[in-house]
Amino acid sequence: MSRVGIKSIALPEKVTVTVNGAEVKVEGPKGSLEWSLPEGISLDQEEGSVSLNRASEQRQMRALHGTARSLINNMVSGVNEGFVKDLEILGVGFRAAVKGDKLDLSLGKSHPILHPIPSGLKVTVTDNTKIKVEGIDKQAVGQFAAEVRGYYPPEPYKGKGVRYVGEYVRRKAGKSVQK
Repeated sequence: MSRVGIKSIALPEKVTVTVNGAEVKVEGPKGSLEWSLPEGISLDQEEGSVSLNRASEQRQMRALHGTARSLINNMVSGVNEGFVKDLEILGVGFRAAVKGDKLDLSLGKSHPILHPIPSGLKVTVTDNTKIKVEGIDKQAVGQFAAEVRGYYPPEPYKGKGVRYVGEYVRRKAGKSVQK
């Protein structure tokens, strides 16, 4: 039995879930999201909560049961509160700025990096080194933050690079002189 899939999803007051066949639409104060349920997974609505059921006990169906429940729960919390990822840039001369619908990154390379900002995401830069990514889609927020971090991941010797706020980077000792 899927421990995640059998839990019901509590709906906040301002969030509504509508099901049209396999299409699930979640609407809330921050916006709306849509997703298609996998074949064999059904959604039941009670007053103030939503639960998911599966058609069979096959291994793949059990896995999809928990995954579908988690994705719908993320949709509900996204349209209600939203998701945020904070990044920080460390390094001399490293900086970031938002220019229109692109994020301009200067990360010590010979050229500036212009990364397009997807629609539905709000990106703000403070102090030229702190990037805040906000949105209602958890996957889109996390993917954008991972792509920006991927341009210059934190390196272990000086700690320079783009990292998540609070991320621990294990430092290595540099070369030592042999006598």
